Amino acid sequence: MARYCGSVCRLCRREGEKLFLKGDRCYTNKCAIERREGQPGQHTKARGKFSEYKIQLREKQKIKRIYGLLEKQFRGMFKIADNMKGVTGTNLLRILESRLDNMVYRSGFAGSRAQARQLVTHGHLLVNGKPVDICSYRVKPGDVISIKEKSKELTKIAESLNGVEVRKVPEWIELNKGELQAVIRDLPARDQLTHPMKEQLVVELYSK
Repeated sequence: MARYCGSVCRLCRREGEKLFLKGDRCYTNKCAIERREGQPGQHTKARGKFSEYKIQLREKQKIKRIYGLLEKQFRGMFKIADNMKGVTGTNLLRILESRLDNMVYRSGFAGSRAQARQLVTHGHLLVNGKPVDICSYRVKPGDVISIKEKSKELTKIAESLNGVEVRKVPEWIELNKGELQAVIRDLPARDQLTHPMKEQLVVELYSK
């Protein structure tokens, strides 16, 4: 499957804000946003005015990059959200949050969503006691995510859980660090997603 292989710090600088793509590093003064001013590239001050289309496009790109998706995946999720009852933008964010790789990251088992995808695809995760290695698997309220017995000694998982107090586990997830298990209480409401995302701009962009 195609994936972005370039510098993720460059993506944060392009959007002008932290997207938390490198795990614990993003919470330190080593973060590229804090160390280097401006956007990447040689002519950062000559990018032109921000048209309505450009604002919508940049917001779409930002949300895609936060969740680590490519255009085809993201557009497919938008179509699902658009066909659901309720507010399309909110539906989209709830679908993105319900992905297994995102829930593994939110639960504290991985320091970033990229690391969470690696754990899932390498078969280290169980959902309700059954192995699942599909990152886009949609977790439902009441589901239990746990680490396989043979994978509980992985250094990356232990290191990630050590930093979970900084990242903080959201209130819709109940984490049991001793058992390496997380219970999904519910999918988040819109006001529980604190990262600044203007999903209505994405709706407007795709509705043209």
